[in-house]
Amino acid sequence: MSEASLVARQIRYEQRTFWRNPASAFFAFAFPIIFLVIFGTLNNGVIVTVNGVKVTYDDYYIPALVAFGLMGACFTNIAISISIRRESGLLKRFRGTPLPAWAFMTGVIGSSVIVAAILAALTTVFGMLAYHVHAPQHLLALVIVLAVGAMVFCALGLATAALIPNADAAPAIVNAALLPLVFISGTFFPINPDSVLAKIAEYFPVRHLITAVYAAFDPALASTTGIDGNDLLIMGAWGVAALFIAIRRFRWEPPRK
Repeated sequence: MSEASLVARQIRYEQRTFWRNPASAFFAFAFPIIFLVIFGTLNNGVIVTVNGVKVTYDDYYIPALVAFGLMGACFTNIAISISIRRESGLLKRFRGTPLPAWAFMTGVIGSSVIVAAILAALTTVFGMLAYHVHAPQHLLALVIVLAVGAMVFCALGLATAALIPNADAAPAIVNAALLPLVFISGTFFPINPDSVLAKIAEYFPVRHLITAVYAAFDPALASTTGIDGNDLLIMGAWGVAALFIAIRRFRWEPPRK
């Protein structure tokens, strides 16, 4: 079997595993839509200032929510699911099969990227139909940003899984790492770029993913490429660091008790 066929087979297996848990799959897609309905409806018609330009709240919130969905599909899903599989012994059994480790990891990442892509499309289309949000102005830029963001947050998910001591601690550690950054990075409301929290958020990839996705939607940037190299550079640096940690610290066997 060729390497490409091996990877495709593993991605199909991961996708079957994901969709065969309907409750988990439902809430993975429902949460962004629920947030969209709640915040989009409460702030419908509200005008906010983003990068010195006044826009409707929903025009800001949809791109931010696309970024939030990607983080959930890639970072949260991988960190928690890998921790559970390791403690249950599934990773150790995978390691004992002829399936190469790289093919397994590629399958996990590929499946998460598929879920992230579906979430991004669903959120965008729902926002356009229900809240009359404009379509992305730079489709190619959006694809590039989402691809880079998916790789970075998948790497961060693997690095976090390598540091999580046990499956019971996984949700708490993942949420404690992500949720504060989600709020201070302007996911639900624009933040004042001169505030202390905004300056702290600038050091982390969450803020740069949100701003990069928004730039791909922003009509004010229609005459540009829609890509800010600084956002991609900072996200890439985090991805490289996370990959280094994952390679050095990842464990296939459950912790000794």
